[in-house]
Amino acid sequence: MKLTIGNLAKHAEVTIETIRYYQKIGLLIEPEKPCSGYRHYPPNAIARVRFIKRAQQAGFTLKEIAELLSLDGTHCAKVRKIAEQKCQQIDAQIKDLIALRHVLDNLVKGCQSDSSKEYCSLIEILSKDSDIKS
Repeated sequence: MKLTIGNLAKHAEVTIETIRYYQKIGLLIEPEKPCSGYRHYPPNAIARVRFIKRAQQAGFTLKEIAELLSLDGTHCAKVRKIAEQKCQQIDAQIKDLIALRHVLDNLVKGCQSDSSKEYCSLIEILSKDSDIKS
């Protein structure tokens, strides 16, 4: 099977634009174009694109993925450290989201206890210049 960009995209379950973007940012090497015909990608390009997509699903940024791709199987400690840092970032995001949820819950409770039909207290609070406190 000749692996053109369309075939690569199909087998890796991404769009052609995704393949081109990965090439543009250096995550995927663009093969030389022959004088006549189409570029042909090596079979391992499918696995590479799938790796990139799975790493994105795991929360890694494209910059972090580039770093992971630059490491080989002998750098397990470095890969583990990158994954541990990602876990810490996710934990911090969860903490921030929980705090945000509490703020929003308080706004909703305030809105529920305000029976005014003249205005919405939630809109009023969000319209003020001051920060919202939990």
